[in-house]
Amino acid sequence: MCTVTYLPLKDNNFILTSNRDEDPKRKTIAPKTYCEEGVKLTYPKDELAGGTWIGLSEKHRLICLLNGGFAKHKRAESYRMSRGVIVKQLLKVDNPFEMIENFNFEGIEPFTIVLVDWVNELKAYELVWDGVEKYFQELGSEPKIWSSSTLYGEEMKQLRREWFSEWLNATQEINQLNIVNFHQDETRGTPEISLKMKRSYVETVSITSVVKKDNELTMTYYDLHSNINTIQEEIIRS
Repeated sequence: MCTVTYLPLKDNNFILTSNRDEDPKRKTIAPKTYCEEGVKLTYPKDELAGGTWIGLSEKHRLICLLNGGFAKHKRAESYRMSRGVIVKQLLKVDNPFEMIENFNFEGIEPFTIVLVDWVNELKAYELVWDGVEKYFQELGSEPKIWSSSTLYGEEMKQLRREWFSEWLNATQEINQLNIVNFHQDETRGTPEISLKMKRSYVETVSITSVVKKDNELTMTYYDLHSNINTIQEEIIRS
């Protein structure tokens, strides 16, 4: 939920990969497919809150969440709804664009959402709620990287954009293995700001990577915090 890359590919395919930077004591359930309100959803689950930061829907949609809007915010004592609930609602509704247009985001902590939709053709969107206003735009067909504003200032974000650009220029074949290796890189920058980061209270605990290849979607979950660094895959026919 704190570092996300989006790689659009030819033939309406894509790879989206997300690092979860979290308190290592906070437990997560590896991705499973659930049926909720009659809709099949596939996502890793936050054991404490029951929500998620990344999920797939049988409605040909992916939603991925990052904490924070454009800049770091001061946290309120309480919020009326978890941001992870928004992820699941956007996965379940028939028309996510209508929900975004009409939903009342007041009282929800700032966030950034990446929405990928392939009902007709591959399109990607960015929704930012900064605590006061929402900003929604369609993205172009270029690769993109996001870094959470709660952990990374603008200077750090720009540095990570440069790393991503360098990786794109140096990578001969864009595939899941190569982008996951990029997300696990500890050599760029300091431990506090590297792709696979580690601070006293938070670190990269998992990587979730989704690949769409024609009518098949694969969600691969890398548990970096377990003693055996388990890898689990869920394969969905679109």
